[in-house]
Amino acid sequence: MFRPLDEALMKLLASLNDDDWQKPTPAKHWNVKDVAAHLLDGNLRTLSIQRDGYFGEAPPPIKTYEDLVGWLNLLNADWVKASKRLSPNVLRILHQATGPLTSAYYESLPLWDEAIFAVDWAGESKSYNWMHLAREYTEKWHHQQQIREAVGKPGIMTRAFFFPMIATYFTALPHTFRNIAAPEGTLVTATVSGQVGGAWHLERQNSNWVLVDKPGRVPDTAVEIAPELAWKLFSKNIRPGDVKDRLKVEGDKLLAAQVLQMVSVMA
Repeated sequence: MFRPLDEALMKLLASLNDDDWQKPTPAKHWNVKDVAAHLLDGNLRTLSIQRDGYFGEAPPPIKTYEDLVGWLNLLNADWVKASKRLSPNVLRILHQATGPLTSAYYESLPLWDEAIFAVDWAGESKSYNWMHLAREYTEKWHHQQQIREAVGKPGIMTRAFFFPMIATYFTALPHTFRNIAAPEGTLVTATVSGQVGGAWHLERQNSNWVLVDKPGRVPDTAVEIAPELAWKLFSKNIRPGDVKDRLKVEGDKLLAAQVLQMVSVMA
């Protein structure tokens, strides 16, 4: 899905006028041009660090998750600031050059080899490449969707593009509940409504929370959220207070509230 997603991005960027590039996005302080620059940075970092093994400047001492997030945010901010010197046309040219190379690298990875980076937000200290690639897909999807929403151009809120992203996001649900106590067998179901979405079932088993398929019984707690809210909530573009009155909730309200705390990005 990386190549068709990038092809959709190139058509999107080619369609933007001068005013579009300056429009604000759900990415808070970033406008459309900033988000496009951040997506380019993702390609460049993937090719340099992951493909070529070139890390450049060493990171500062990182002892906690917060240290890691802070360092990544600094890298992102530095790149976006420097990219303000680039014209929209140059950004498009660089995307055209790096997008196919990045997809080719992703396609070359053996899915069950250990990934270069663990997916921390899913609670993993070691990840396989299939999970790493799924995480990379969510990054490309949600940043492109930020641009699309800002300029009012649909295109990737489809089953083919959206479902792989949201299914990856929900791998973070057990980690989100790791400190939540509940009786054995407690079942929580989170549903993203509509044809593009799905349902994820979290069950308390042996003092742990695990995702299960087709539990065969009514959940103790059920939460339903619209897809246009789900991707923003779980990528921290909006917060639980922004959606609390736009949900369907049944059962234990505290467990339902915990579902809304899931964050499937490094933030």
